Amino acid sequence: MARIHAFGDDALGDHDAVGLADALRAGAVSRAEVIEAAIARAETVDPALNGLAYRAYDRARASAARGGFFAGVPTFVKDNADVAGMPTMDGTDAWTPRPADGDFARAYLGTGLVALGKTQLSEFGFSASAEHPRLGAVRNPWDTDHTAGASSSGSGAFVAAGVVPIAHANDGGGSIRIPAACNGLVGLKPTRGRLPLDRQMRQMPLRIVANGVVTRSVRDTAAFYREMELLYRNPKLPAIGDVTGPGRRRLRIAVTTESIAREAGPQVREATMKTAALLEGLGHQVTEIANPIPSSFINDFLQYWSLLAFALVRGGKRTFGPSFDPDRLDNLTRGLERVAARNLHRMPLVIARLSRIRRITAQLGHRYDVLLMPTLADVTPRIGHLDPTADYRQIIDRLIDWVAFTPLQNITGDPAISLPLGTSDDGLPLGAMFSATQGNDRVLLELAFELEQASPFPRIQD
Repeated sequence: MARIHAFGDDALGDHDAVGLADALRAGAVSRAEVIEAAIARAETVDPALNGLAYRAYDRARASAARGGFFAGVPTFVKDNADVAGMPTMDGTDAWTPRPADGDFARAYLGTGLVALGKTQLSEFGFSASAEHPRLGAVRNPWDTDHTAGASSSGSGAFVAAGVVPIAHANDGGGSIRIPAACNGLVGLKPTRGRLPLDRQMRQMPLRIVANGVVTRSVRDTAAFYREMELLYRNPKLPAIGDVTGPGRRRLRIAVTTESIAREAGPQVREATMKTAALLEGLGHQVTEIANPIPSSFINDFLQYWSLLAFALVRGGKRTFGPSFDPDRLDNLTRGLERVAARNLHRMPLVIARLSRIRRITAQLGHRYDVLLMPTLADVTPRIGHLDPTADYRQIIDRLIDWVAFTPLQNITGDPAISLPLGTSDDGLPLGAMFSATQGNDRVLLELAFELEQASPFPRIQD
């Protein structure tokens, strides 16, 4: 088991983002020292983790100091969001550098965070493991034989390994929550519309993608949403505000380890039920239920997912320029595109059925405040399990089997957070996922604070 991290006694120390921001304001460390420490850490671990998509070190060094709560705190942006002067590669070939920040990066960097570059993802974010045949696999710092999980793999690996305390992630089927689960991090997929989206993601018939971050502490995630709310406020949603600790209200919590596809593996079920017992011990009312989502959801989500691949492949030259070559795409992207091409006539009905799923979770929300499920159906797989050069049917079957819980909230728009509350038999983190109805992100953050205090998260450096 090869564990990789970069924690040490440099300017970053083992600070989380809030702690580092405090140290910068107090003058205990300088912005230049922090940036150089993060660059050195990235270069130390990247040969083993392969999380870097693009280096923008000189730009970070030379950039003017911005204000904001996180002023001077280093970060990375996932390589499917537009940042001025950096190419957006989407896990494929490099495209022309973007002339301006996208809507998300403008707000994200407005908090004072300093982008050192971009992190690697699976091709167009379609796979739950970044294992590109040319770019290589992004590896898990807890054990480099295993995946770092989902399309936000690079961000998850770098935050867990101590390169930066906070990094951008986004989630169209679990890619904030999955790398959080695989790498022992906190990952909140917010309510739909909570944070800005770049234009391409806003054009989806169903806006299943949400931006967010992965962090090592609940307070970092809570502080991030507080600060983003000062820069981008959706008036249709209740404010999250400043969440600094557990809530006082005892919650009605439903728990299930049945996904739409399968029962969770034994290690995952055991960890989930231990979390349920912890919640009961804290005074919450916990009830085990059957999964209420119809089995048709699996095929409908897959059909919609394939439509996104179809749009990217067929519109590739228009979107990415003349260098776009669909023959160089991996088997998963091409397979999804073929599925959509055969089923375009079914898409209106598929989208209508998916849109109605929100009614089920809304009804569930009348009886329960929070739903607890595993983040993933089984332990983190080894590199190669989701090899994108394998037969399409093998890849998609394995994806459906492992990523069996997270897509639900992408369709409903409900918030969901993954917390590192379990450990597998071989020492890898396991995630517990909590969801609530739309707008109730604050409830999840308050519960996350309580659980972090009751069961401190494992640290890779220990």
